[in-house]
Amino acid sequence: MKRRHLMAGLGALMVMGGCTPSSQVDNVAGQASVYEDPSSSGRVQGVGIESQDVVAMTDEMMRDMLANRILAARDVPPRIIIDNEYFKNESSSIINTNLLTDRLRVELNRAANGRMIFVGRHFADMVEKERELKRDGAVDGGTIRQTQATAGGDYRLGGRIASLDAMDRNSQTRSRYHQVTFEMIDLELGTIVWSGSYEMKKASQDNVLYR
Repeated sequence: MKRRHLMAGLGALMVMGGCTPSSQVDNVAGQASVYEDPSSSGRVQGVGIESQDVVAMTDEMMRDMLANRILAARDVPPRIIIDNEYFKNESSSIINTNLLTDRLRVELNRAANGRMIFVGRHFADMVEKERELKRDGAVDGGTIRQTQATAGGDYRLGGRIASLDAMDRNSQTRSRYHQVTFEMIDLELGTIVWSGSYEMKKASQDNVLYR
C-alpha cells in the first residue's frame, strides 16, 4: 500500500513538472563566450585579415600620418575625408573595409586633437536634410552659424588591399600575402601627399570561414 502511494506521488510530481520519464531532456550547459583582446591573435585563426591586423595597421598608419608635416603641422588645420569610398578590397580575403577606414578616422581624430579637421562625407545626406529643414524654416538655425555650402575636403584617403595566395597540396597548408596601401590625395591637384603600406603573410592548415 505504501509502495502504491509512493508511485502515485512520483507520478503527480512528474505531471506537475510537465514531463514524463520518456520526455526528459538532458540540458547540458553550453560553453560560455570568451572575451578576447582584439589586438592579439584569438583562438580562431586563419590566413585572412583579422582583428589584430586591423588594430595594428590602423595604429601604424595613424602614427605615420601624425608625423607628416603636410597633414599635421599646418597653421590652418587641413580638412580630411577618411571613408571607404575609394578604399578597395582587391584581395581574396573577405573584409569589410569600413573596419579599417572607420577605426583609422576615429583614432586619428582623437589623437590629432584639432590638428586635422575631418569631413563626414559619409554623412552628407544627413547634413543636407537638416540644412534643408533650416532653410525652409521647419526648424530653427541651431547654435552654429549658417554657411553657404558644406565643408569641402583638402585631402581624401584612397587605397587598396591586394593579396597573393599559395597552397601546398601535400600538407594542405595555405599561405596568403597581403599588401594594404593607404594614400592621401590632394583634392585640387590630385597629388599624393602621404603614402603608407602594411604587409603581412600568414600560413595555416585550418580552413577558417570569414564573413
